[in-house]
This record gives sequence, structure tokens and C-alpha cells, in this order.
Amino acid sequence: MMRILSVVLFIFFSLNAYSTTLLVLGDSLSAGYRMPAEKSWPVLLEPILIAQGHEIKVVNASISGDTTGNGLARLPQLLKRHQPDYVIIELGANDGLRGFPPTTIRNNLRQMITQIHDQGAQAMLMQIRIPPNYGKRYSDSFSQIYPALSQQYEAPLLPFFLEQVILKPEWMMEDGLHPTSEAQPWIAAFMASELAPHL
Repeated sequence: MMRILSVVLFIFFSLNAYSTTLLVLGDSLSAGYRMPAEKSWPVLLEPILIAQGHEIKVVNASISGDTTGNGLARLPQLLKRHQPDYVIIELGANDGLRGFPPTTIRNNLRQMITQIHDQGAQAMLMQIRIPPNYGKRYSDSFSQIYPALSQQYEAPLLPFFLEQVILKPEWMMEDGLHPTSEAQPWIAAFMASELAPHL
């Protein structure tokens, strides 16, 4: 009996030792806004990736309302606690909706990418787009931040899933900004497909 228990424990700890961790650092688009946390796309993502053969744990560290500044402030403790192999940065929408200077947004994202890479993890940047509330010049300047940083720091650029979700009104909440719980399984499958080449 003890021998069987030892084998089971060895397998358990071996799997944990060699599994990878994916940290999702985002805002309400990833936090599961106005829905149970277990219905959010990052939680649904893990079983999809495992079914595809990835030994991976997904940690959703997203908080509704977070800006790039909030993410930057929280990141060191998250890196220390979870020691992720990959980090998806899904931040910037709240900065853009509030009209924060693009230079501030760029600097915050740059510092996050640098901290992640310094910890030996791979940063992945999600392209964020915002409505032209502050004019085309601002929205264009905002959008260009992401591909520029992706190229400069060799951080994979992931597509903004909301651009696909918003095409189906039944998948959007009444505020026109947040996906419903019904959209989360599709988002999870979409993100699994986009992430696969980078894992």
C-alpha cells in the first residue's frame, strides 16, 4: 500500500513540477464582469488547453476597472506568488476610455513586459482598441502602442477578442462594452487557438 501511495505522490509532484503556469493580467473583459468568476473565459481556457495536450495551469488575476498603472503596481507580487511561465497582458481599455496620455500607457506596458521577461517568463500582449471618443488621432495613437511594443520586446501580439464578440449583439451586455456569460466559451476557444503557437 505504501509503495502504491509513493508512486501516486511521485507522479503528482512530477506533473506539478513540469506543468506550466499562464497568468492572465487583465481588467473587466477578463475578470468575468457581472458573472460568477468560474464562467470567465480564463477559467474556461484551462481545460481546453489541457485537452489539447498542454500541462498548464491558468491563473486569472484580472480585476474589473484596472488600468495599466494598476496592473503595473500588482505585477511584482503576482510574479513572486505564481511564478508564471507566460503572462497575458490584457490592459489599457480603461486607460483609453479615460483619455490617459498614450505615453503613460506605453510606459506602463513597457515596464510590465520588462518585469515579466526579467523573471524568465514570456509576456504576451493583447491588442486593445477603444471607441473614437477622443477623436481618431487619439484612438490611432492608442492602438499603435501594442504592435510597436510587441515588435520591440518580441512579445507575441494577441488579437482583441471583443472585435469578434461585438459582432453578435446577443453576446454583449446592455452597456455595449462587456461580453455576456454566453460569450465566454467562444472567447476561451478563440484564445486557446491564438495561444497554441506560443505555448
